[in-house]
Amino acid sequence: MEYLLFVAWLVIFAWLITKTKFFINTGLTKPQLIIIFLLKVMVGIFYGWIGIYYGGMAQMQDTWAYHFNSIQEYQLLFNNPYEYFTNLFNDPYDTGVGGFLAGSDSYWNDLKGNVFVKLLSIFNVFSFGHYYVNIIFYSFITLYGPLALFRVMTDVFPGKRLSILLATILIPSFLYWTSGLHKEGLIFTGISLVIYAIYFGLKEKRFGIIRILSLLTGLLLLLVLRNFIIVIIIPAIIAWLLANRNPKYGLAIFGSLYLLYIILFFTIRYISPQLDFPQAVVNKQQDFINIKGGNSTVPTRELEPTAISFLKNTPQAINISILRPNPGDVRHILSLAAALELTALFFLFALFILFRSNGYESKNLIYFCLFFSFSLLLAIGFSVNNLGAIVRYRSVIIPLLVIPMAALIDWKRLAKAFSQNIKNKNNT
Repeated sequence: MEYLLFVAWLVIFAWLITKTKFFINTGLTKPQLIIIFLLKVMVGIFYGWIGIYYGGMAQMQDTWAYHFNSIQEYQLLFNNPYEYFTNLFNDPYDTGVGGFLAGSDSYWNDLKGNVFVKLLSIFNVFSFGHYYVNIIFYSFITLYGPLALFRVMTDVFPGKRLSILLATILIPSFLYWTSGLHKEGLIFTGISLVIYAIYFGLKEKRFGIIRILSLLTGLLLLLVLRNFIIVIIIPAIIAWLLANRNPKYGLAIFGSLYLLYIILFFTIRYISPQLDFPQAVVNKQQDFINIKGGNSTVPTRELEPTAISFLKNTPQAINISILRPNPGDVRHILSLAAALELTALFFLFALFILFRSNGYESKNLIYFCLFFSFSLLLAIGFSVNNLGAIVRYRSVIIPLLVIPMAALIDWKRLAKAFSQNIKNKNNT
């Protein structure tokens, strides 16, 4: 039964992708769209397989825990429909908005898992509770993320379609973590919808209903699935909008506003105690430190909710979120893959420095990607001490850094330099 369902839904969604206007407008051919979709499905299956056979070692039990919880939620739909449609809005802790950034015993902290389980329970109505059939539905929905970003970046960097496509689809950690049944696929879709709506809205100086809905959908996904990203992306959006009014001073506007944001980050708690952002980061770090066991825990110096403590811990945060895992951190196949990928990305960055090309517009979008990405990386470095979680959390912003690099590398000049080097070696 499961195999027949899988084949039937796979054929239906493969056909549907070739008929969906949003996907067609990417300019990709129907076979290319189907190949990308099938690639996500295959990686999602591999993700589930890893969760079964190496879940404990690679700390990947969450995906199957979500699935089993969604089966219970699916059964609740038929046994107690009222509870099914209302339980998402019940706050058992009665903390209200005050628990927005709390890492435990908070409605907002539980919401991300509850929403994801609820989504899977809807999938179960059509898959009859089969995990691998649900991957097809999830792959279709989360395909909007990379293709939305692809449409933006191909507009920013015309003539760079192949580089952008490869950088969008084939980053190993990004493909892996956003294709499996976990929150990352939807989180990246949320980020991409925000970028897509704002970029084309500003370019065409028109925000229609569809773009406004795309923007609100993206922000809602971030709010319910990883709410601290809302705190990070809103300043980047404001800076982008203001810089668009005076593009000549875009970098200065971003830099000035982010300096103001840093000051507000540490001082706004004196105006509203509920907005104690430094303490929220400290609490998040403590939650990870208190998780015992596992071979991928990184020893970290504990934070204090002061500007001096954050400044002292900044090198550690950069090391954790950007430079790890290194070869010494390798414990299993996933950590090995992450270490190799990081090495490849640093090599790509070196090529970008040596063979960079110019002549593109929309620099404010690039500033948005840089400031937003590094802010998120710092947040991860300050609060997370588990390498598996670090690699998973940062996977959703790697394309924002890699795609511009890949698009701005002069590949023809690089190939020419490589050929000339080979020729010189042969002549000696």
